Amino acid sequence: MPPRIDCHQCRYYYVTWQRAHPHGCKAMGFKSAQIPSQAVYQSSGRECLFFDPKRRSKNAQPTNNH
Repeated sequence: MPPRIDCHQCRYYYVTWQRAHPHGCKAMGFKSAQIPSQAVYQSSGRECLFFDPKRRSKNAQPTNNH
């Protein structure tokens, strides 16, 4: 079963802007064509152990998606 971790919600996830490897993980130090949690699961058979939810700043304004 694929992992349920959403890298977009992780503080270590970043967009690399490289076409071949658009997703990156600062905690594990790699770039990938797929979401990092999927790459970790495929290579190790385990979910990512570095997932850490992003923290909202106290001054963050809620987004209004209208």
